[in-house]
Amino acid sequence: MEHRSVSPHVLVFPFPIQGHVNSMLKLAELLSLAGLRITFLNSDYTHSRLLRYTNILDRFTRYAGFRFQTISDGLPLDHPRTGVQLKDMFDGMKATTKPLFREMIMSWCRSSDPVTCIIADGIMGFAIDVGNEVGVPTISFRTSSPCAFWAYFSLPQLIEAGEVPFKDDDMDQLVTSVPGMEGFLRRRDLPSFCRTKDANDPNLQLVMIETRQTPRADALILNTFEDLDGATLSQIRSHCPKLYTIGPLHAHLKSRLASETTASQFSNSLWEEDKRCIPWLDRQPSKSVIYVSFGSLTVITKEELMEFWHGLVNSGSRFLWVIRPDSLTEKDGEFQPPAQLWEVTKERGQIVGWVPQEEVLAHPAVGGFLTYSGWNSTIESIFAGVPMICWPYFADQQVNSRFVSHVWKLGMDMKDTCDRVTIEKMVRDLMEKRRTEFTKSAEAMAKLARSSLSEGGSSYCNFSQFNLGQRLNLHQKSQAAGKINNQSIFQLRTHSPNSVIYVPSIYFGHQNQADKSVVSPKIIQWQDEQALPVGSPFDSMAVPSTPHL
Repeated sequence: MEHRSVSPHVLVFPFPIQGHVNSMLKLAELLSLAGLRITFLNSDYTHSRLLRYTNILDRFTRYAGFRFQTISDGLPLDHPRTGVQLKDMFDGMKATTKPLFREMIMSWCRSSDPVTCIIADGIMGFAIDVGNEVGVPTISFRTSSPCAFWAYFSLPQLIEAGEVPFKDDDMDQLVTSVPGMEGFLRRRDLPSFCRTKDANDPNLQLVMIETRQTPRADALILNTFEDLDGATLSQIRSHCPKLYTIGPLHAHLKSRLASETTASQFSNSLWEEDKRCIPWLDRQPSKSVIYVSFGSLTVITKEELMEFWHGLVNSGSRFLWVIRPDSLTEKDGEFQPPAQLWEVTKERGQIVGWVPQEEVLAHPAVGGFLTYSGWNSTIESIFAGVPMICWPYFADQQVNSRFVSHVWKLGMDMKDTCDRVTIEKMVRDLMEKRRTEFTKSAEAMAKLARSSLSEGGSSYCNFSQFNLGQRLNLHQKSQAAGKINNQSIFQLRTHSPNSVIYVPSIYFGHQNQADKSVVSPKIIQWQDEQALPVGSPFDSMAVPSTPHL
């Protein structure tokens, strides 16, 4: 009798903003490449913008088991969705999306093609509630950095110790209640939600409650690599031991697509990308351009805009600057910068509405990145080996910028400052005076990032293990429900396309019919001589590449 594997049906559900959708689409495509069937659940608003500005439907038709579904985020389509309205988005999701999501999952569970696993954005704890209710394994994907996640997770201790809210205005005072960060994390480096006078502030409570839900999930995925965040990951694993680091995701996907003849540049953008910037970069000298972007949510004042503009012009550097149409806080009147600034910008700068950022950061003309320190932008810059000047806006970005400057030594932190003199000085330091110093450290970290994605690297193996676990489809909840035949043999495909292994059921206490060998109970012996328990798809932390039974 032939035993064939059944590909799991995985639902991927991001929080509906650019950075979260982008990274979770990349994860979904990685899983599709590995042969899993994927339903990607977008908000109506997000999906409409993807359809407008990308070829996303054509791109994903290549995966037979991939489909998009949409759900309301509770806000009108014309409602603004910048960082200022983030609380509105959470309120809409809680009031409207949560009950719709529960109804959708219940319906799927009654169908002929039930969802067998949910991978939900880590800031949407209600997905864990729904998964537990219907008995479907739920995995959290936290799209922020590990250092920010750990700071969020430590908020109860910070509040209990009286370190949050702040008792005075000394923003450079060290905080001591985030384990592992006692020696360098200052008040100003904590997530922006900590800058409140009230411990019951709704935004502070929201991020704290959502983050503390994470250990309830069956596993946690983070977009990083072990060499970058090892110390912080060890802290997180004390609470979330089933942790998969599979980043940098954007590069991970490209490396797995490298052998595909149809692989090409693609976009997950909610804005129209102005690709005229690439020919402009082609005409610039190597590492001469500083790329400036404050992401998809940041809003700035006209005064801040003018300080940045003067600082960039006065620095003497070439610059490529992204200014979204909705970047400015002021709504009334048309902003007209001085003619002199425009003239200098035409000579050695370019201002655009949105760009293909991964392509820009990888361009040889780019030598620095003035960034808002969002995590996708940060890890894309790390992989490209581009040093950074950090001007964080809110949320996790304050923590990220401190790690860039103080821990990883990949650039400078300009938080809480916006004046043209400082901007000019930092750009000159990054692009000229300290260029060799920062380039050397950035290239060293980029090399470690590339190594993590090569065969045998940490992220490569962690993703292979994660996919293997999904193919086993042997979750403890399913066992309890009597849905698994404990004497069956499952045919599994490893990450190697020519390698097939046969694994007995979860108790592993009987003879392997494939090669007549006896497998010890709950133990698989791997070629590097590590013995790892495999009681469920998520019981081990770093499965090596090829097992022998």
